[in-house]
Amino acid sequence: MTIAIRLHYQLLCIGIFFLFCSVDLSAQNKNIKNDVFWDTQEGRPIYSQGGGIFRFPDPQTGIEKYYWYGVHYEEAEKYRKNPVKKYDHCSFKSVSCYSSTDLVNWTFERDVLTNTSETPQSWRTWVGRLGVAYVKEINKYAMFVQHGNQVLVTLADSPAGDFSWHHKINMEPIIGTSNTGDQTVFTDEDGKSYLIYSYGKGRNKIYVSEIGVKDGKVTILDCTQIFKGASREGNCMFKYKNKYYMAASNIYGWDSSFAYYLVSDNIRGPYLPANEMEIMEGSAEDYAHVTQTGFFYTIKRNDKETVIYCGDRWSDFAGNGLGYNQWVPLSFDGHKPYFNSLSSWNLDEKTGNWNVAADNNYVKNGSFEADRNKIPSDVKPVQEQLLGWKTVVIKGNPIAVKSEISPQLNYFNTEEDRKEVIGEKSLNINDTVDFTREITQQISSSPYVALKDGVYTLTARVKNSSGFKELMMTANTGGVDYKVAIEKENTSWTSISISDINVKKGKITIGFYADGTANAQCLIDDVTLVIK
Repeated sequence: MTIAIRLHYQLLCIGIFFLFCSVDLSAQNKNIKNDVFWDTQEGRPIYSQGGGIFRFPDPQTGIEKYYWYGVHYEEAEKYRKNPVKKYDHCSFKSVSCYSSTDLVNWTFERDVLTNTSETPQSWRTWVGRLGVAYVKEINKYAMFVQHGNQVLVTLADSPAGDFSWHHKINMEPIIGTSNTGDQTVFTDEDGKSYLIYSYGKGRNKIYVSEIGVKDGKVTILDCTQIFKGASREGNCMFKYKNKYYMAASNIYGWDSSFAYYLVSDNIRGPYLPANEMEIMEGSAEDYAHVTQTGFFYTIKRNDKETVIYCGDRWSDFAGNGLGYNQWVPLSFDGHKPYFNSLSSWNLDEKTGNWNVAADNNYVKNGSFEADRNKIPSDVKPVQEQLLGWKTVVIKGNPIAVKSEISPQLNYFNTEEDRKEVIGEKSLNINDTVDFTREITQQISSSPYVALKDGVYTLTARVKNSSGFKELMMTANTGGVDYKVAIEKENTSWTSISISDINVKKGKITIGFYADGTANAQCLIDDVTLVIK
């Protein structure tokens, strides 16, 4: 081989090497998009609620991969096909099992437990929160799932095998109620698994129980109460930097809430602050991206740990937006977690690194689904303003809780509305007297997510009557005002936008201004702010 040919060959090899490196690095960075319904890699709908992700060896290859278990409800299919109304019932179809090697792209394995599975009791009952533990004493996989008013244990020989009826646990001799309030399974680094659950009535106590074998049955071996205070549900646990985090949501039915947490050095406690859960910073402006706490997964790569919050959005039963699974990365200030509410982000499972995706919407509660009641609300939670938004009455009736003349700040969309806009609610601008009102949201960089300087587009959907002297969407950043006037009546939903907004210094105020006559009305929905 001549020197010239050898040099050409070496350069070719180097080029191929860098080409493969760039392709591989690109492939590692995978997008997780919230506020949409998820599909498998093959395009099959993902139905998985109230479950968890666990890492087990593949029976065929012996290589560990992720297994995601959750419940498939009949109503989830109906809502996905036509999300114009909520459903009051939840009919169990199956526990579905999906697998992945990167936590982003999922493959449907099979339904591992179905409503036709052989059982001594009917499946026509509540079947809900669940998790799976590997029980090494008997070399089987145990699924703990709420079934009616007790806890059902089913067993399988492999992670995606048929889970067959083992027995039911009546929790009454243990905690005083036959059922658990909500529950998940947490597996520690030493391989031990635990049932994390709340008291069945009122849910004002939380317990930890180790899972194991006793008298020939897979069951819970002990019971430690780690919390007694305000009622909580969606009980789940994660571990970060050798500390245990007990997380939960409020008891708002199927609706979303703050994400709460406690911290301990030991899985059995004591957890601090004692019996007084903290609100996870970052979750307050949109009730944890319109979710309840579902489960967490911690990626460990050398000295780096990345915690993923996996929230349940019970859209079919509460009508609050699109998508059943909303996942976001947590950040930490020491041992204090921070909730990064993102609509789109990228994860590299091989390193645990993540970043904000280019199509992320920086508006919080932009579809106004986080507010579960008519606002102002004098029922739980007592609330005067829409989450993430500030309404200032310049002229008109004042906004106040328990006021007969207070304007209602949100509107409950009809089925016809929901054919055009997302979710059950929208922003409502009207009054029974002449009014002038300003509704704003300040958006700025958080300690962990930068609102980068650049050119952005602000969009919204609007439907309005006549009777407005002035009606506009606005933005202000770097001392510059941007606005678009809504100059005519829009009897059907119409899109409006402001393009070429030059965001400066990581800060912008967006909003709406209305100067209207009595009974004029403007509805706003699906507000987005995305970098161009």
